Amino acid sequence: MRILITGATGFIGGRLAKAALNRGDQVRCLVRDAERAAHLEAAGCELIVGDLGTPEALRTACDGTDAVIHAAANYEVGIPKRDREPMRQANVVGTENLLEAALDAAVPRVVYVSTVAVFGNTHGEVVDETFERAPEGFTSYYEETKYQAHQVAKRMIAERDLPCVIVQPGGVYGPGDTSSVGKTLAQFADGKLPALPFPDLGLNLVHVDDVVTGTFLALDSGELGRSYVLGGEITTMRAMIECAAGLLGRRPPRMSVPTGMLKALKPFGPLVGAGMGQPPNLGELISSADGVTFWASCDRAIKELGYAPRDLKTGLRQTFEAEGRIAASAAGA
Repeated sequence: MRILITGATGFIGGRLAKAALNRGDQVRCLVRDAERAAHLEAAGCELIVGDLGTPEALRTACDGTDAVIHAAANYEVGIPKRDREPMRQANVVGTENLLEAALDAAVPRVVYVSTVAVFGNTHGEVVDETFERAPEGFTSYYEETKYQAHQVAKRMIAERDLPCVIVQPGGVYGPGDTSSVGKTLAQFADGKLPALPFPDLGLNLVHVDDVVTGTFLALDSGELGRSYVLGGEITTMRAMIECAAGLLGRRPPRMSVPTGMLKALKPFGPLVGAGMGQPPNLGELISSADGVTFWASCDRAIKELGYAPRDLKTGLRQTFEAEGRIAASAAGA
């Protein structure tokens, strides 16, 4: 199969490209910087230099492909207002541009990588793909732009017969993760997390390799027009750290970072954020994590695709092994 993958220099996209090559697919990657993507070319990928705002590159990238996996996105929570328009261009306009190019090129099958964040704060409920949120009350601008992009994909499926399957990963973790979850795990593993921020933040944590496997299951056998949540284990930030503590032989932090203190420090966000290893917009960080749950069930993917995610303990152990934090020989201990 000839597959175009966007976002292949990213955390999920890079693993998608590697997995596609291992499947025997011919892989084409849309990249902004050929030098940064040199490792992809060395592995056997064809590079198309351009971005989601370059129609000519998109036409070239989609031409002659059997499938497109759109995994590119600008993912960051806690951004200043000046960074909002670039995020909208990448996540919303870029998605529409790519899906238009796929339609124009008559690509037979498209997988759009969305997120469970489009459901917003589920307020302690575990929702599924049929859940419809109100189109307001977003916890972050990232959530808002991914919601808008999700609606673009759904509209093009309904109105223009886009042959697309949507996958919605939960909170993705694994070796090389630089998200807030990954940073929190790394700080704890390095003994630099004296107090836990947002311990009750609710996540459906999924290992990156399970997202990759689920994406290809959706590509190969997902029903066109259907969405599939790709999750792993429904949990909280506190429970994640407690699980990590058991694997690393450490004690979890006894204290939590007082949210009231963070709220009081919002005017000094850029300075405080840098000192705490947090983004500059503390207000958005708080609204996206304080008392929020991003809980969604992956039962549909399990039943319809044969998706079989690993549990959190297994995934964290494999992550720590890959990062050299625990010995592989101790895996069964």
